[in-house]
Amino acid sequence: MTVLYIDADACPVKDEVYKVAARYGLKTFVVSNSWIRVPLTPAIEQIVVDAGPDIADDWIAERAGPGDVVITNDIPLADRVLKAGGAALGTTGRLFTVDTIGSALASRMIGEHLRSMGEITSGPKAFGPADRSKFLQALDTAVVKARRVVR
Repeated sequence: MTVLYIDADACPVKDEVYKVAARYGLKTFVVSNSWIRVPLTPAIEQIVVDAGPDIADDWIAERAGPGDVVITNDIPLADRVLKAGGAALGTTGRLFTVDTIGSALASRMIGEHLRSMGEITSGPKAFGPADRSKFLQALDTAVVKARRVVR
């Protein structure tokens, strides 16, 4: 059975994930290092992990596997999920694949280097309605594909 995992700290599309999860009747884990309001339904479970680097990522990576979908902007977590056979989707609707994860990791490293040198001082563009729509379409597609894996 397909399970959704949300890397929930700073995730702007939790409500959209809840809608898709309800539509397909999917178990969803909302993983964060602090309490977050989640819908009161048995299908959605909040997991609060200890604070610290990568603890939420570790919790997700240890459980996600073939047929599961992880929603995250954390590229190293996406890499771990892909290696475990799961699907990883960014909050902008970007589907990470085994063909694209290497360049995403490299771009992340370059960005970190440039930020450490003070070359990049601004963050990502504002998240808008078009981004939500793109994410919803991508999540729906990822769920349909993931459900085929587990059948």
